[in-house]
Amino acid sequence: MNLRENWRIVMLVVFVLAATAALFAPTGAPDAGANNSSSYGAADGPTNLKFGLELAGGSRIRAPLVGTTAEELDIEQGQRSNIRQTVGNRLNVSTGDVSVVLNTGNGDAVEVLVENVSEQRFRAALTEAGLDGDEATIRRGVTAQTRQQTVETITAKINRGGLSGGQVATQRSATGEQYVVVDVPNANTTEVLNLIGDEGEVSIVATRPVETDNGTVYRNQTVLTNRQLENSQIGIAQSDESGQSFVPITLTEDAARNYSRDLVDLGFTSSEATGRQSCRYRQSPDDPGYCLYTVVDDEVVYAAGLDPGLAEDIESGQFLTAPSFIMQTRSMDEAQNLQINLRAGALPTRLAVNEGTVLFLQQSLGDRFKWQALLTGLIAWLAVSGSVFLRYRNPRVAVPMLATAAAEVYLLIGFAAAIGLPLNLSYIAGFIAVIGTGVDDLLIIADEILNEGEIATGRVFQNRFRKAFWVIGAAAVTTIIAMSPLAFLSLGDLQGFAIVTIVGVLIGVLVTRPAYGDVLRNLMLDQGSD
Repeated sequence: MNLRENWRIVMLVVFVLAATAALFAPTGAPDAGANNSSSYGAADGPTNLKFGLELAGGSRIRAPLVGTTAEELDIEQGQRSNIRQTVGNRLNVSTGDVSVVLNTGNGDAVEVLVENVSEQRFRAALTEAGLDGDEATIRRGVTAQTRQQTVETITAKINRGGLSGGQVATQRSATGEQYVVVDVPNANTTEVLNLIGDEGEVSIVATRPVETDNGTVYRNQTVLTNRQLENSQIGIAQSDESGQSFVPITLTEDAARNYSRDLVDLGFTSSEATGRQSCRYRQSPDDPGYCLYTVVDDEVVYAAGLDPGLAEDIESGQFLTAPSFIMQTRSMDEAQNLQINLRAGALPTRLAVNEGTVLFLQQSLGDRFKWQALLTGLIAWLAVSGSVFLRYRNPRVAVPMLATAAAEVYLLIGFAAAIGLPLNLSYIAGFIAVIGTGVDDLLIIADEILNEGEIATGRVFQNRFRKAFWVIGAAAVTTIIAMSPLAFLSLGDLQGFAIVTIVGVLIGVLVTRPAYGDVLRNLMLDQGSD
């Protein structure tokens, strides 16, 4: 075989070997500290495939977040603390249940994260806080930022809870209502609900050097307690124009007063205690300098010094008028982890869980669905095989066609194993759709080549194949365009179906269908020379 002329077949073989490695190669023990939110259902069989809730059994919680949101507001950065205090007092709720979110896409927003908030009282509270309450758009639900924060927090809790993977996502219903969907395989609903509701203990601890007769020792003092942080607003991890990542924090009036007083008394506002080099915890844990530690369940998860500008505001008392500051990080991933740690696993608001929002599927049912899905795929392939043989009655055409279609599905399964994609019924439906579209395109290639008369030379074959490939290429583009909205919108099972279909079409157009053309060329030219 001429490798230069048959490089597409070689490429197909390489991809098949890669898919085999992804399916069967040992993956090693997972890193306990890794974020494995994309792996969903442990691989407990001979392959590395992971299975979703429908095929593994487990629990699903699908519920909206409790809250009422006022949007299309114009809020200055320095107003946030006053707005939270005023709205909380007027509605008789904790300031920790009032959230101010800037740049939501619908202007700035104020959220009240409790049930049964009167729209009339909410507008009056906004007006009293200095905002245009009459023109605000008020709706039930929370902002996209709060939903995303909830997804990240629940994902972190599932990973820390020792459950074998899980998936958390947002989903929009047909009526436009937004839900948070939590799927955890091999876990009962009580276990999942208890994990979601569990909260850790978080605090900010100031560590400073103190000179004694025996030399320098380090003393610790808590400057922000768990309760103070609960009532404060922990903002969404973000980055500025220069790319610096950070988490914004707005303290309540009482917390800000205690925080600033303690930092002054402990000497953190002095010149030697401020700046990036004041905290040396990462370089020298035994000699950290002046550090502010974020401690979650007695474990230090973040350490940093006090910014000179913030120290100056604390010294002058200006900090009390606008008690907001940022905690800078080295990357966006670190900022997102810090945001979650500062909340210590507490959700921004609770899920409105009731009897109709919880689903539990026994593992025995999941195993039954797994075999039924496999049987359905096999029946689909056999049905297509029979139709192809009846149409062509030529093994030289039919056998490579069916082998190519099977290779296409095999590559798709290898892709799923490589990225840890959880297989559920929607993905199985996508596999069946890929079999159908793949064989349909292979039929177009075969018909175009065989129905135009005898194939005398490779150039004739190539011209016919190129003509057929333009047709299937255009069909592939149409399919990808049609499926793209389903793949990117949060539409539940339709999203999984669309993703598998798009990936299958790309594998077919780029790998398997060109390889089938090479196989068919070799067989037809050999036949013509007999």
